[in-house]
Amino acid sequence: RWVLTLPSSYIAGVQVIVRSLVAGHQPAVVDGFDLTSALGGHDEAPHFLSLVPTQLHRLVGDPAQAPAIARCHTVLLGGGRIDPGLRRRAEGLGIHVVATYGASETAGGCVYDGVPLDGVEVLIGADARVRVRGPVLARGYRLRPDLTAGAFAGGTFTTGDLGRWTPDGRLDVIGRADDVIVTGGENVAAGEVAELLARHPAVAEAAVVGRPDPEWGQRVVAVVVPADPAAPPDLAQLRAFVTAAAAAHHAPRQLVVVDRLPLLPTGKVDREALREL
Repeated sequence: RWVLTLPSSYIAGVQVIVRSLVAGHQPAVVDGFDLTSALGGHDEAPHFLSLVPTQLHRLVGDPAQAPAIARCHTVLLGGGRIDPGLRRRAEGLGIHVVATYGASETAGGCVYDGVPLDGVEVLIGADARVRVRGPVLARGYRLRPDLTAGAFAGGTFTTGDLGRWTPDGRLDVIGRADDVIVTGGENVAAGEVAELLARHPAVAEAAVVGRPDPEWGQRVVAVVVPADPAAPPDLAQLRAFVTAAAAAHHAPRQLVVVDRLPLLPTGKVDREALREL
């Protein structure tokens, strides 16, 4: 059985419903994101779950919820770059995680743990933009031939994501093309910096955005939820931590400390709201 934790107005939620119907049952609907209640407290719990990384992060940190999610057969995790540390932490709790990649235009997930489905071809050009071919593609955008012509040219869908191939031939999605921060003439992938910041022991959650800067064009801004609200990290600590693992231009030049990251209905981080903090 499937557990529905995502809005049914988005493709990931729709696919949970479709998978449930194909399996011959209705999905278990989570009320207030209480997995313990949704799973019913019985051995024959729903087996499959689809989450975004922010949801998984909060679940594994909740002692009341982590045992419930560990009882699921598989957790599909998509909708954003996945921090390897988060995945290891989840798997250490006995949670079987499968990373997914896809979009509404590809009818949801079409790449699983970096491997495309049969019949799906993933291309990465010199611009690092991820492009997809195959029977999973939509025909285009309804009543928008202008958008269709640009995004679906030649039977290939050009996504808004940047990616690369790992040494073993798997797709690694770096982040959104529109999340690249150009600071001092250097390109910085916001998702990669956020992933680094999330590894700092004083940081519970992190996101990164760019803001206009008179000197640098854009400055890298770190928005973090502290692991201990009484002892938040300072900017100097985070800059030193980032520069120990990446080039200096990746280090944040501004720090914003918040109680919680703002989220969209899908559970993804609301980047527009971040820029307004």
